[in-house]
Amino acid sequence: MSISVSHITKLYGQQKALDDVSFEIGGSAVVGFLGPNGAGKSTMMKILTCYLPSTSGTASVCGFDTREQSMDVRRSVGYLPEHNPLYTDLYVKEYLEFVAGIYKLKNVSARVKEMVDTVGLGREQHKKIGQLSRGYRQRVGLAQAMIHDPKVLILDEPTSGLDPNQLEEVRGLIKRIGREKTVLLSTHIMQEVEAICDRVIIIDRGHIVADDTADTLRSATQQRETLEVEFDRATEAKLLLRIPGVEKAEAVSNNAWRLLCRADQDARPAVFQFAVDNGLKVLALQKSERGLEEVFKELTKG
Repeated sequence: MSISVSHITKLYGQQKALDDVSFEIGGSAVVGFLGPNGAGKSTMMKILTCYLPSTSGTASVCGFDTREQSMDVRRSVGYLPEHNPLYTDLYVKEYLEFVAGIYKLKNVSARVKEMVDTVGLGREQHKKIGQLSRGYRQRVGLAQAMIHDPKVLILDEPTSGLDPNQLEEVRGLIKRIGREKTVLLSTHIMQEVEAICDRVIIIDRGHIVADDTADTLRSATQQRETLEVEFDRATEAKLLLRIPGVEKAEAVSNNAWRLLCRADQDARPAVFQFAVDNGLKVLALQKSERGLEEVFKELTKG
């Protein structure tokens, strides 16, 4: 088992940041670890990387206990914290060589070159870290997290500050890494989760509220679906609300509407019948895919 968390509780004074949290992650996968600000995500990641001890419960990484075998855990995990701590007076290559030395790697130059190429730092490698943009600093952070070839990567907001091109490149990199390693990824970008994560764990106020694939979460919590419909001429909301299954009608443009419908029945045949009964032609009708963002809001709205 790559990561095992059993009944972890963490107290900061009287504040309970984590409350009896348990989950397991085994094998190669990218797992999204989601939650609102203050939900306990970063605390959990710091416990898994031995930065913080838990108040109670146990956690292990690659079979090593985070309390009793912390040095073995640190050798097995690569960590990119939310606030990426870097030595800004060092050059990129110099910094990565320094990190490689801490891990006592052999053939340091070759490994540093491999990491520079992997994260796309080729043109920036001879600059001081303090001269880099935030996006390139994130790449340096990713390189230092991976330089010792860990079996588990724990990434806290790894794409923060990246431009759209960099986002695509780093997402692709994380997805490739997930084929060989376990990646626990914290982010607030739902499109990122849907694009690269094999599994989603959602935490709210210290409790796990969901743990499954994104597709399963979307369908399991779905109580309503959205239909986008356009007629050839105007109609009224009060008439649309008479269609069986339609609970809300929102005008999008002159003749286009967004209909919120019950998920336990398909309202599309009734929409077509409504058009026939009212002398309208349906120019477009499609079911909108329910995004993970809606699921997240439902599960963490408190």
